[in-house]
Amino acid sequence: MRLSPPSFIIFLLSLILAALVILGKYFGISVPILSDIASGKYFEVLLVAYLLLFFGVIIRGL
Repeated sequence: MRLSPPSFIIFLLSLILAALVILGKYFGISVPILSDIASGKYFEVLLVAYLLLFFGVIIRGL
């Protein structure tokens, strides 16, 4: 299996999602859409960010 670097968009989405979750959990910053989704489920949202990055590496052209 050959791995490929993720596209810039996938990397950026994953980075932004992870950063927003960390800012929301540890610094109490409220992000309107993310706060409704992640209320108490920070681990799961970080897992989604990681899986997005993972599939960006595994699937060529994503």
